[in-house]
Amino acid sequence: MLSRTASNLYWMGRNLERAETAARLLDVGQRITLLPNTELGYQNEWNSLLQASGTSDLFRQKYGEITQEKIEEFIFFDHDNPSSVASCLERAREAGRIVRTALTSQVWDALNVAYQELRKIERQPRAKLDTAGLTDFTTGHTSTVRGAINATQLRNDGWHFMNLGYSIERADATARLLDVKYFVLLPRIEFVGSGLDSYQWQVILRALSAHRAYHWAYGGDITAAQVADFLILNGESPRALITSLYEAVWHLEGLARRYGDSVPTEARDKAREVLAALESRNIEMIFDEGLHEFLSWFIREMAAISNLVHQDYLMGGV
Repeated sequence: MLSRTASNLYWMGRNLERAETAARLLDVGQRITLLPNTELGYQNEWNSLLQASGTSDLFRQKYGEITQEKIEEFIFFDHDNPSSVASCLERAREAGRIVRTALTSQVWDALNVAYQELRKIERQPRAKLDTAGLTDFTTGHTSTVRGAINATQLRNDGWHFMNLGYSIERADATARLLDVKYFVLLPRIEFVGSGLDSYQWQVILRALSAHRAYHWAYGGDITAAQVADFLILNGESPRALITSLYEAVWHLEGLARRYGDSVPTEARDKAREVLAALESRNIEMIFDEGLHEFLSWFIREMAAISNLVHQDYLMGGV
């Protein structure tokens, strides 16, 4: 496979997952603003999401003061924001168009319909749109594309590249959403263990569509340790860091077997290393280390894996 084709398939997967993450961030902010918890109220909550997505400076340069309307415009519609839903869906569709012959008709149709429906939404008056509807639109269409990929694509190297993009992006996104909660949304230590603390953990679970799955795994009580364990170390949780890493390693192993000695395997080796480091921890060790510090380490490691994927596979003939 040409590296250009591999790159477009990989980034198609990443951008679809990134669009869903942006929509979920929007949902987190909207839910948490229902219960302001600082002197600055909702502005603190929205600013925390901008910090998590790394777009705080870009937002302030363009929009200045934070309001919910401006945040929704920036996170969902703004094409100047490379992490917005609109930007990510447009790039995913363009990547799919470039490698159209590598996609089944079902995958292309699902991708193209998502883009065309987005164009219709962009033409609607913003006052007629609501945050929940925008989130449902995004998660619905990205799930349809993902389903078409896994139901119809040949399990070849192209399939591995698409799903590798998904898994790396999902690991990074879950870590960032967790970091929003623990490091940014609780500005004072007395909130830890309070009703507000429990409410915010519930918001994270619901934003990740993981609320019911969490209760299946842990029962009724929602605690910081159990939610963190579910989203970091529980291999049965589909969005857990360890699950996403398992999948990334599996797809990198598949590519290594397919290409043999013709390409380096630094990305696979690095992913194995990070997975082993994750498997050696339990949630008590992570909390002793500091959840924010652990998540910052993990985000850096995922960035390193991503860079090695680019180096191993996307710079030359694969």
